[in-house]
Amino acid sequence: MLLDTASLYFRAYFGVPDTVRAPDGTPVNAVRGLLDFIARLVQDHHPDDLVACMDFDWRPQWRVDLIPTYKAHRVAEEAPAGGLGGGAGFVEEVPDTLSPQVPVIEDVLDALGIARVGAAGYEADDVIGTLTGRAAGPVDIVTGDRDLYQLVDDARGVRVLYPLKGVGTLQVVDEALLKEKYGVDGAGYADLALLRGDPSDGLPGVPGIGEKTAAKLLAAHGDLAGIVAAAADPAVRMTPVQRRRLVEAGPYLAVAPKVVRVAADVPLAPFDAALPTEPRDPMTLEELAARWGLGGSLQRLLTVLAA
Repeated sequence: MLLDTASLYFRAYFGVPDTVRAPDGTPVNAVRGLLDFIARLVQDHHPDDLVACMDFDWRPQWRVDLIPTYKAHRVAEEAPAGGLGGGAGFVEEVPDTLSPQVPVIEDVLDALGIARVGAAGYEADDVIGTLTGRAAGPVDIVTGDRDLYQLVDDARGVRVLYPLKGVGTLQVVDEALLKEKYGVDGAGYADLALLRGDPSDGLPGVPGIGEKTAAKLLAAHGDLAGIVAAAADPAVRMTPVQRRRLVEAGPYLAVAPKVVRVAADVPLAPFDAALPTEPRDPMTLEELAARWGLGGSLQRLLTVLAA
């Protein structure tokens, strides 16, 4: 089980009231909410291995160099209080009561012995893509980010568990669901996404080509390379407007795949992915629990892990 950790603690932050606080009054709603999420996931799905995948760089410069608008709307040139770093001279705009909770989350995961994995210059999506590629058995990816649908692969047992309400109600995303909803399989989802664009990630897409048109083009021509080749071939049937738009979008389509597709070759330090049955560092965990008032959330997780 691979956790898109930031996606989950954002959901926890907005799903748990900020009246949940440490003894000193500091909000810990994201911390406690994430612990409750992990407890529920382990209880319901019984993973042998669990990895909390981290954004060491949520807006990698190599992606920005290819598409300057990549996540540009999420940054501010001047840091708000408590902003999370990422990218030269920029910070992600996040609620200022969330960012102080991130180091607490990291400390608690480390003390528990839950593998926390990231790499400089890469997003959690890239870590997830790399670990999915390495996996010898089935993989469950827990994320609220549809970008990771591109990794869905029934033959390898790779599916996405998409939270609809907390993590108690998860939509299981497999190839059948992708075909029904988007008309593509996992391998085709990245091509569909870059064709239609994604304002939330600053991807312009091809003007005039939405989700349905992108799906039809992929069905007719196989993949992005096939669509680009078809647009350049006057003998292939295609509306003049579509052909013109695709040709004009050539520079974008040449670089977009590298930006949209998750990396599969992230260099990762060695780690132990086995789900712990007891804390790695009980003394530190006890100190963290007392300082931050982790109470029932931590105890529920410890009980589930022990079982």
